[in-house]
Amino acid sequence: MAITAPVGGIPITRMDNADPALMEELLATVERVASSAAFTLGEEVERFEREFAQACGTRFAVGVASGTDALALALRALRIGRGDEVIVPANSFIATAEAVTLVGARPCFVDVDLDTALVTAAHIERAIGPRTRAVIPVHLYGRTVELGPIVELARSAGIAVVEDACQAHLARIGDRFAGAVGDCGCFSFYPGKNLGAWGDAGALVTDDERIADAVRLLRSHGERPRYHHLVPGTTARLDGLQAAVLRVKLRSLAEATERRRAVALALTDALAPSGVQVPAPVATGVDHVFHQYVVSCDDRDGLRDHLSACGIGNAVHYPTPIHLTPAYAGVGPEPGALPNAETLAGRICSLPMHPSLTPAEIARVAAAVRAFAELR
Repeated sequence: MAITAPVGGIPITRMDNADPALMEELLATVERVASSAAFTLGEEVERFEREFAQACGTRFAVGVASGTDALALALRALRIGRGDEVIVPANSFIATAEAVTLVGARPCFVDVDLDTALVTAAHIERAIGPRTRAVIPVHLYGRTVELGPIVELARSAGIAVVEDACQAHLARIGDRFAGAVGDCGCFSFYPGKNLGAWGDAGALVTDDERIADAVRLLRSHGERPRYHHLVPGTTARLDGLQAAVLRVKLRSLAEATERRRAVALALTDALAPSGVQVPAPVATGVDHVFHQYVVSCDDRDGLRDHLSACGIGNAVHYPTPIHLTPAYAGVGPEPGALPNAETLAGRICSLPMHPSLTPAEIARVAAAVRAFAELR
């Protein structure tokens, strides 16, 4: 998906091609890997796995082909399949539920908190049933879920916690990082993510050697050694080229994350008198790394039209709760059953957010939002 804005406009995010120095380094890295034809797994992947595990504070990281693969293979590693149920929030990207469907289990959709857009232990507790095998809390937009009560609840119920950290690279939960609190954590490195590859890529992190070993086996046709297929697996390997790109960008991720927080703080201050609802303050013990900067507005579509006319990039993440999509018709609850997720879907708007957003651009975004409020 190309990220664009009108000429002279402010895109919702900036990709690597907007940074000449980074592009030069990444192109040299790609050339180096390509010259050795190290395209499938190999040394670059192994090095990235070690470095990403260290960054996340886990014993293991396993590189896979996408965040969706990370989620699905995590569930397979936990032996979740047909006849099982997995609790997922309705307000997320569809991949959270797709992973459950891919392993033959049934997603059980629950509502989210209206202020944070995140699932809570209370939402999960009401949904636990005799077939529940796992819960997938989603650290949405880069804001971390309060996992302590959820993990405690899951342990008492005998179910697994698979963190969907696809939007929360280096986000904190207490003294740990997102992905390192539950049984395992799943990351996407889609190009627009805080840590983005040059195509689809993902990883699973965990302290559980059994989970890590199972995912390594499953990601490459259940093969160990070559042509000895121990279980039916799939093709979900992390490419060497993507791992090499990610290794370069991982070195500056912590600094970029701090810049995102600073940009978000400046945006929040500038938008204070604008008439839109800015992201809720971050509670003690959790974090926000602002993969997206999401505001809420009564006339969301009118705001979007106005911003687009002003050359301000914007988006909706996500316009339809998963349980109301055609893909899950007849699986999820009826309209109105999950009111917070449904309310949010009609009100949310993502504004420009990236580490290189300048003070002048922040002021321009805020001025456009304020101008819309004055027009109403």
